[in-house]
Amino acid sequence: MPLYLAGREIEKEEFRRLLDQSAILDNLVLTGLRGVGKTVLLDTLKPLAIADGWLWVGTDLTEAASLSEENVVVRLLADLAVVTSGIEIARETIKKIGFQARGERAAKTLTFDVMADLYAATPGLVSDKLKATLDFVWQCVRNHTDAKGIIFAYDEAQNLSDKSEKNEFPLSLVLDVFQSVQKRGMPLMLVLAGLPTLFPKLVEARTFAERMFRVVFLDRLDEHDTREAIVKPIGHAPSGVRFTDDWIETITQESGGYPYFIQFLCREAFDSAVQNRGAARKLAASMRDITRKLDTDFFAGRWARVTDRQRELLIVVAHLPDCDREFTPHDVVAKSKEMLAKPFRASNVSQMFASLCDAGLMYRNRHGRYSFAIPLLGRFILRNAGLDA
Repeated sequence: MPLYLAGREIEKEEFRRLLDQSAILDNLVLTGLRGVGKTVLLDTLKPLAIADGWLWVGTDLTEAASLSEENVVVRLLADLAVVTSGIEIARETIKKIGFQARGERAAKTLTFDVMADLYAATPGLVSDKLKATLDFVWQCVRNHTDAKGIIFAYDEAQNLSDKSEKNEFPLSLVLDVFQSVQKRGMPLMLVLAGLPTLFPKLVEARTFAERMFRVVFLDRLDEHDTREAIVKPIGHAPSGVRFTDDWIETITQESGGYPYFIQFLCREAFDSAVQNRGAARKLAASMRDITRKLDTDFFAGRWARVTDRQRELLIVVAHLPDCDREFTPHDVVAKSKEMLAKPFRASNVSQMFASLCDAGLMYRNRHGRYSFAIPLLGRFILRNAGLDA
């Protein structure tokens, strides 16, 4: 079933405005729950930037890349080398063996090794060395290409964090260096995508990050865009399969408007129809069977990592009327008194919330309230409560 990015026109237009900056005053943060389409949107922004004359570098930011300042430097330079290694910066003579042998002239290009050597030879702190290296790289790019600037785009950017206990500050390093080079007029822009914990983490590391980034929060699609995401891909498929209005409505409701779930449910329903000789109006796979597969593929692994007591707490949270939005420890304590013979105390809830945040199941926003970090987790919990023994 073909992929289709529904909606997100406002977000793409915001990115185009950032590309038109004469000087980089704003960088971009794309944030939202898992399943809202951050990665798909990031992949969509790349050709927009390239068509506008920018170079684009980046990848997923793994936890390994953020272990130390030096690891982040290697990550940045390795990504840069992909687009700079074809830039000739000098010609050097390659000597041959023998008294009569004449040396050959060969091009010296801006490879990772060249940048790493320059970084190592520059005196000062890690930040001084990285600034000098980026300065040199941009001068080479400006002098030898028509590029308007370089975009450093990183997905899963919430993995980047400072580690004061180890005296390693990779996140602060990135913020300090990019703020400095941007102030000096270099068009090097950051585009970071990650979970809702990302922006608070940036501000906690450096308060100026609040002014440094334009934050775009990706939420679920509205009903119109959800329908587009369901109908448009199969409309272009050669199989002739089409969903009935009832199935479109069912997928709309079951997906909650989240792009990942729309794609998953549509793909399973589509594949079932194709394998049943294109029966367009009567799909063999019921939504219950498809939802069970979704539970296994997406939710079960995360659910398996929580303790029995944490599960009991999460079941209480799932019964809150606003469990898909925001809630507080007080809300959970009050609800547990209605549901449990042994209700939770506020101190217990706060401690377990912290553990669940570390496990990636929840996050705490800047107003001290909590939310599930995984969309539709409450529905999954209610479906499976008491059934996993």
